[in-house]
Amino acid sequence: MQCYRKGAVAVKLFPQLETERFILRKLTAEDAGDLFQYFSNDEVTKYYDLDRFDSLRQAEELIQNWNIRYLERRGFRWAITVKSEGDRVIGTCGFHNWSQEHYKAEIGYELDPEYWRQGVMSEVLQEILRFGFEDLGLNRIEAFIDPDNIRSRYLLEKIGFHEEGYLKECFFEKNQFVDAVLFALLNKQYLARLEQFHGKLFKTP
Repeated sequence: MQCYRKGAVAVKLFPQLETERFILRKLTAEDAGDLFQYFSNDEVTKYYDLDRFDSLRQAEELIQNWNIRYLERRGFRWAITVKSEGDRVIGTCGFHNWSQEHYKAEIGYELDPEYWRQGVMSEVLQEILRFGFEDLGLNRIEAFIDPDNIRSRYLLEKIGFHEEGYLKECFFEKNQFVDAVLFALLNKQYLARLEQFHGKLFKTP
């Protein structure tokens, strides 16, 4: 049985999380069709480190890689499902490059365009950040974002992340060097946001 004891509590097995509208659960091989549906859309992979999918096998391998990352204690990746719509996966989110030694991890996510502009990620990431800081005991959560990905930059700023720097030719993706903007959120900043917005990470209507 896998057990993580770096945080406030031990995390046994893969944790299932929940928000008001969504269930965050472990990805399985049966989810490959849902992932393939939206990963075959150029809009989804435009700022991703993967090309648009053209076979179901690519989705199967991605799920397998994410689950191996969990077994090797390098990260978590959750399937996002809508409570009112059954078990179809509409996106994923989670942590990678998890360093237990340095109490930090990187955050990543993607979403089916059918669900864009509906507040999905701001709701989901609030719960992911809670898990990271309160259950895993992280001190720092980072995100490396394509400079042109305005929507993602706005999302991170909305939930409390701070822009820390512009990194030139930081990654080699799709046969070229690409720049990235580094965002980060510290545990103390997270706690201050919760206090400011009465248990939330951002102001709600």
